This record gives sequence, C-alpha cells and structure tokens, in this order.
Amino acid sequence: MAFPKIGNLAPAFSLLDEDGKKVSLKDFRDKKNVVLYFYPKAMTPGCTTQACGLRDSQSALKKRDTVVLGVSPDPVNRLGRFIEKQDLNFTLLSDEDHAIAEKYGCWGLKKFMGKEFMGILRTTFIIGKDGRLKYVMDKVKTKTHHDDVLTAIKDLGL
Repeated sequence: MAFPKIGNLAPAFSLLDEDGKKVSLKDFRDKKNVVLYFYPKAMTPGCTTQACGLRDSQSALKKRDTVVLGVSPDPVNRLGRFIEKQDLNFTLLSDEDHAIAEKYGCWGLKKFMGKEFMGILRTTFIIGKDGRLKYVMDKVKTKTHHDDVLTAIKDLGL
C-alpha cells in the first residue's frame, strides 16, 4: 500500500482519544501543524522510547505551532494507561480496526522473530496547517524520532 502523496490533502479521519472523545484531523485545520505518527503497541519498549522523546520535545513543538497525535491499534483504555504511566503530554488515538493506518499506507506485512504478520509499519506524517501532507518519515528510529521530527519541521519552514 502506498503512502498519501506529499502536497495532497492528508486523508481525513476521526478517531477516539485516550478519554473516548472523538478527534478529527479537521479540528486542527488552519490552527496547528500536525505530527501524525503511527506506532505498533502502547507500553512496548520501542513505542515507549518514541513517545517519551516526543513528550520531552513538547515545548519545541509548541513553539512551531505543532501538535502530536499518536495512532495505534490499541483500545482506548490501554492508551489512557500508557499516557498515565509515561506522563505523556499529547493525544493518543485508537485505530482498532486499522482503517486509518490502511488509509495512510502504514498497515502491512511485518516480520519478527521468524514470523510474518500484519501490523503497523512505524511511520510519521507531518501535516501543515493547510491540511496538506508536507513530509513522510518511513524509516523511523525510535531513539532519535523526536529530533528527526523537529529537524523536518524546521527544514519545512513550519
């Protein structure tokens, strides 16, 4: 499955957040840039490292008028526990049927310990205030993800 094309409007979505409230991409239109990142599973080592890096980068992201939305196939209640346990300061969204991950081209075949299965392909999208896709990061390193995101935002002039 292919990623949405840079320059096009980012695919619309509405998902439930960690509190069970609906969050839509259009909520941020003309207000904030959006870092939309897809991660496999809350409270796993790599996903925790990635989330904590973004948590610690919030002041720099806010200066750039940017919000972070993390998306995983986890149920809403697991997202709340993840936020509480790691003191996360951004929104997590539940995509249990992985429909939005599929829309964004980041649901696919994975290999782990000799087994193949379908799952989230760790990917980050940067969406401008105009709702258009500005950047796709598909080679995500969990330890440097937050720095890579900040560099991309600066390079894009957002």
